[in-house]
Amino acid sequence: MLQKVLEAVPFQLTTEGGPEAARRRFAELPRVPVHPEVRSEDRTIDGPGGPLPLRVYRRAADAGAVLPLVIYIHGGGWSVGDLDSYDGVARRHAVGAHAVVVSLSYRLAPEHPFPAAVDDVWAATQWVAEHAAELGADPARIAVAGDSAGGNLAAVVTQLARDAGGPALRFQLLWYPTTTFDLSLPSFTENADAPILSTKAASGYSRWYIGDLDMKNPPATLIPARAADLSGLPPAYIAVAGHDPLRDDGIRYAELLSAAGVPAEVHVAETLVHAFLEFAGAVPAAAEATDRGLRALRAALES
Repeated sequence: MLQKVLEAVPFQLTTEGGPEAARRRFAELPRVPVHPEVRSEDRTIDGPGGPLPLRVYRRAADAGAVLPLVIYIHGGGWSVGDLDSYDGVARRHAVGAHAVVVSLSYRLAPEHPFPAAVDDVWAATQWVAEHAAELGADPARIAVAGDSAGGNLAAVVTQLARDAGGPALRFQLLWYPTTTFDLSLPSFTENADAPILSTKAASGYSRWYIGDLDMKNPPATLIPARAADLSGLPPAYIAVAGHDPLRDDGIRYAELLSAAGVPAEVHVAETLVHAFLEFAGAVPAAAEATDRGLRALRAALES
């Protein structure tokens, strides 16, 4: 089934042609609307670099109920993607986690390299937590989630929140995250030419994001696996795909979290590729892997 979908929509994430071309290709991907019963509301807050759009989701059936809160940070190599292209993913999280979901936007590289994205998502996370009650959510039950580059930013946010003494985050759901920047991990070679994301493309997006930063001693806000102390972080569920250069990256971060005493569950979807959240409506294995992560998220927020 996955092979048929990939043949029907032969898409590769790539930096070829520059950032605008990459964003156009990503935005033009066919996406089937899902969960129309979920209502959304666009908001704008003051961000470190100017106005910062957010989108708030909740099921119509939950009007008036106080729900858990999920802060979602989209992927796209820190360079492509936006609230519209991740609308379906956010809706799936609202339904699967039975939660209010706030989808964050952030300034994109290479025009806005590191740490612009970190500054934006951290500011937005603090705003969302402070306004949880206004959003109809429980400030004591907040999780952060993200995919790929968004998984990187979600992991960074948990470290920043711990070090700042809040907001209290109950859980982190990381979908095929990039956390180590370690190209010596076997999956970067084994899956160098994988569908959707190649090792070359992953490196290209990373270069756009890193910009002119001196990488002799990169900070944990860029590479969360380099944090001197990973203890005290919220429990994690890390989902990776068997045919993805980033597979071993997510597994390695889970190992580091576990070694620091942080509960970390890893699920390897052996038959899937990078960005499998996007295929949840068409590929049974992707739907199963997506639902498994969302069940873990809901359980963590209901406990």
